[in-house]
Amino acid sequence: MTGEKIDDFYAIIPAGGVGSRLWPISRKNRPKFLYDFLGSGSTLIQSTYLRLVALAGEGHVVVSTGEKHVDAVREQIPALADDAVFAEPVGRDSTAAIALATAILARRHGDDIVVGSFAADHVIRDQAAFAKSVREAVAAARAGYVCTIGIAASRPSTAFGYIRKGDSLASSVPDAPDAFTVREFVEKPDAATAQAYLITGDYHWNAGMFVMRARTLLDRLAQYKPQMAQQIAQIADAWDTPRRAETMASVWPAIEKIAFDYSIAEPLAAEGGVAMVPGGFGWDDIGDFNSLAALLPSHNAQNIKLLGDPDNLVQLDSAGDVIVTEAGRTIALLGVNDMVVVDTPDALLVAPRARSQEVKAMVAKLQEIGRDDIL
Repeated sequence: MTGEKIDDFYAIIPAGGVGSRLWPISRKNRPKFLYDFLGSGSTLIQSTYLRLVALAGEGHVVVSTGEKHVDAVREQIPALADDAVFAEPVGRDSTAAIALATAILARRHGDDIVVGSFAADHVIRDQAAFAKSVREAVAAARAGYVCTIGIAASRPSTAFGYIRKGDSLASSVPDAPDAFTVREFVEKPDAATAQAYLITGDYHWNAGMFVMRARTLLDRLAQYKPQMAQQIAQIADAWDTPRRAETMASVWPAIEKIAFDYSIAEPLAAEGGVAMVPGGFGWDDIGDFNSLAALLPSHNAQNIKLLGDPDNLVQLDSAGDVIVTEAGRTIALLGVNDMVVVDTPDALLVAPRARSQEVKAMVAKLQEIGRDDIL
């Protein structure tokens, strides 16, 4: 039934990354998943946890995050058990984070469990549709697939990677009637290619959501990345023992830094081992200020998008701007159109909305000149 918990399902929330395209709001010490960007009353990671605990149940949701974010994560999600937060001394990308959490859960609950990885910083608007997609993905995982949830593309976006669907799995996996095999994963395209993808109807956005049996993932890791598999096993064996800190310190930093898409999903798709369930639940990852603007209501008839106190904004002959008033100062706009203005106590960003993706380059520039104090 729709409201029942999935007994063998465990959800992993990788809460890593800085979200540098959202600087100066998102920073190393307080990344974007700790913010309530939409004024919903819940931060991004809190919303993610509530979505997943509704499906998996209490005690079946864990978080993988950096050591310096553990206290903030625990403060925002006090329901997390003591052993449900997996802290990383340094980031090693999504493969290591997902694999370690999976290996630990497999040692605690058996490798026949189904695990799902869902990023901490996604926005999902239709919980019922999301739950339906996850249930189908779990069914495909039980059938032996690594299953991803592909987002129904609503526009020819160049900001996301794409998944090309293959043949229907409805006859072989009856509990996943909407599932398809995956032909290939493709990188972020240019505008013309993205438009062509949209026209075919065969491509979905890659949101990085993956569901699979623990055994399936660990076996594939051993096949494609044998050294990493050995390292992960060594850490997982020590995790719930007094040897955790010592083993983590000696082994973790040497693990290869690689995304799950590259290490597992892409080579496995070439073998026909990846399935996709379409997700039509209204999704965004708030990757930059332009995507944030798409989720915020218009502040006025001039389509200005505002995050912060409206009393701190005064505008004249300006339209289409994205304004963040975190510093508490008055921002006065005169003849300013389609710009991003983010005012924080120690840094001010001014950029055209069309160049929102390039804020990451500005962060790199600040790092290059030694301004780590504001990163």
